[in-house]
Amino acid sequence: MSTHEPVLPQGAGYGVGFSPKNSEEFNSASRSVKPGLIASGIVSAWTWAATLLQSSAVAYEYGISGPWWYGAGATVQILLFAQLAAKLKLNAPHAHTWLEIVSARWGKTAHLVFMLATNIIVSSMLILGGSATVSSLTGMNTLAACFLIPVGVAIYVVVGGMRATLLCDYTHTSVLFAIIFVFVYTAYATSPKIGSFSAMHELLTKAAVAAPVAGNAHGSYLTMRSKNGLIFGVINVIGNFATVFQDQAYWQRAIASRPATCVKAYLLGGLAWFAIPFMFSTTLGLSAVALRGQPGMMVLTPEDVSAGLPASAAASALLGQSGAAALLIVLFLAVTSATSAELIAVSAILTYDVYKKYINPQATEAQILRVSHAMVVLFAIVMGLLGLIFYYIGISMGWLYDFMGVVLGSAVVPIALCVTWRRANKWGCIGGACLGFCCGLIAWLVTTATLNSKMINVTTSGGNYEMLAGNLASIGVGAIVSVVSSLIWPDDFNFDITRAINTPSQTDTTEKERSSEDLDEKKRDPSDVSAEPIVSSEAAAAEEERELDPVALGKAYRLAARSSVALTLIMLIIIPLPLFFAQTIYGVRGLTAWVVIGMIWAFCSAISVVLYPLFESRAALSLILRGMVKDIFSRGSGRFSHPTPNTHDA
Repeated sequence: MSTHEPVLPQGAGYGVGFSPKNSEEFNSASRSVKPGLIASGIVSAWTWAATLLQSSAVAYEYGISGPWWYGAGATVQILLFAQLAAKLKLNAPHAHTWLEIVSARWGKTAHLVFMLATNIIVSSMLILGGSATVSSLTGMNTLAACFLIPVGVAIYVVVGGMRATLLCDYTHTSVLFAIIFVFVYTAYATSPKIGSFSAMHELLTKAAVAAPVAGNAHGSYLTMRSKNGLIFGVINVIGNFATVFQDQAYWQRAIASRPATCVKAYLLGGLAWFAIPFMFSTTLGLSAVALRGQPGMMVLTPEDVSAGLPASAAASALLGQSGAAALLIVLFLAVTSATSAELIAVSAILTYDVYKKYINPQATEAQILRVSHAMVVLFAIVMGLLGLIFYYIGISMGWLYDFMGVVLGSAVVPIALCVTWRRANKWGCIGGACLGFCCGLIAWLVTTATLNSKMINVTTSGGNYEMLAGNLASIGVGAIVSVVSSLIWPDDFNFDITRAINTPSQTDTTEKERSSEDLDEKKRDPSDVSAEPIVSSEAAAAEEERELDPVALGKAYRLAARSSVALTLIMLIIIPLPLFFAQTIYGVRGLTAWVVIGMIWAFCSAISVVLYPLFESRAALSLILRGMVKDIFSRGSGRFSHPTPNTHDA
């Protein structure tokens, strides 16, 4: 328990500097966050328990192909989401949630069909993975572990809102990279049990001789020729499309970002995130294989692997209690960051898409803010209950990770079409999502029964071929029905309808009053790292209009399309498939190059999401430091005071 204590208050302390006194600031950080901090938030929100645990488990099962397919298979969605982020700013710049766009375009039926399923699955996975590892490392009761994380995180989310979430994300991402570097340096340089690339290669070769990997070239862990690794890669790609495109957490970061830089933030965040699962699992997942059977290394059962425990076993074997503590910290940071993203995301949906839409359409600003706070607390409790339910019925994080594409994949293409294509047919897309969901479940169950003598249970239904069939049927049917129906019976939707969602004309009076109050009372806290000189509402409106210029946003969309598609082809086809068909078994030099390239990528990632946000906020940070120095060494207050020239005298 003491391990957790220093972590949460640090982020919360940074986050509460800017007190969110209105719902716009609470839910979207006033749509003013710079790209570096958004990229850091994307990295942190996408670093689930599964990012660290499941990636290590597939490295343990399939060898070096596992880290690549996990990292690449969950990076391309963030890169491609840059296109949706650009379209969001172009077609619905004032929306609070993506479901508001669905409602405005396709009505109540579609709005209810697409609501909340993704966040429930993702939240359950977070709690399952986090509680399993915390219980394994510390012996904590699973019941307590399931509720500790969401309830604790809810405290600073309620206090600080979206900006607190992003600032905590930044803190967590910084510590996460530091601990990853510690594990990498230990495993490949200083550990007496491994300590070099040649030793790692020798141990992995011996492990393959003792227990060859089924489906790998010559049973080796040191090859990209892995049949099961490739199958996992396909499942991974489909499932993560579902969770990114339908998860309000990623839409919310696009909403919170500045229009001019949202594409840059998603491209930067996606490329930076790849290094985390790739290097973490290439280190701890392979170390768990290399140290198998050695003193101090726990024996891993198939159930342990499905629960994501190879990482904790390797960390403990490499660094003893220090390794276990480091993994506990990094896991706690990862889970709390992702949990905070889910809490603020679900709060926005329940507030704007349930309370304001169906319960109290005339809700005041104060009512919306109170409901936002209450929904954070409510969903924190629901998250704990979901994790507990899945735990007691025997569903592991690994099983749920593979299954998410079966139930969510069918809506990926319909949602993308809703935001980007005016010809998308309403009923074709709704029907495609529903029919794809049914076909995914049927294909999954039929394949399970066929391959397992008609026996269907948690164990038999979690196989690679069973999950692959369900994932492919779900996303495939949903895509085909949506696209074909839209080509045969195209709509001609006018996106001016979605551009009118929450237009400033509906809220500018409240905002102007708030701006005036801030100017008169000068209550902005100088500890806010994003603090900049307060400008008039007219200047802010002019700046917003400039950044929402359709021509500029159109260019941003084209940049996102070209960049994301090119990077997707590189990561999923151009690099891995030639290596797969080559059937190469890597020697010491090959393994060394593989790991060193990953280390360089990780260093570049750390620079882009840890140092770059500091650089882009250097003026605000300098202002804060000057105020702190004045507080310490001079009389009076170090609080920043805005200049009051004659032209602005009150």
